[in-house]
Amino acid sequence: QVRLVESGGGLVEAGGSLRLSCVASGLNFKIAAMAWYRQGPGKERELVAYIAADGTSNYADSVKGRFTVSRDWPRMTVYLRMNDLKPEDTAVYYCNTQYRGRDWWGQGTQVTVSS
Repeated sequence: QVRLVESGGGLVEAGGSLRLSCVASGLNFKIAAMAWYRQGPGKERELVAYIAADGTSNYADSVKGRFTVSRDWPRMTVYLRMNDLKPEDTAVYYCNTQYRGRDWWGQGTQVTVSS
């Protein structure tokens, strides 16, 4: 059973920074691509950042240059460093992987950016 546990969310002022963590278990982390999604109030869930097993990454246009995704194999953890946060970044952030033919999701961590 794959398990993803996010942490690191919170309340921050505009222009501030946060680092989210997602600890994975129950999968071969070395070969698993990982992703961060978010769902803001009244919005659909959207892809924020993706990191392949080889470390290749890509980002939503809205966060390019501000967010950085990384992974640490020994710790089986994927991170999302978020700088220059804006009120429109307010959302629940979810960790995701597609493994053995299905999507797996964490419980989410709330990020609130005040103006």
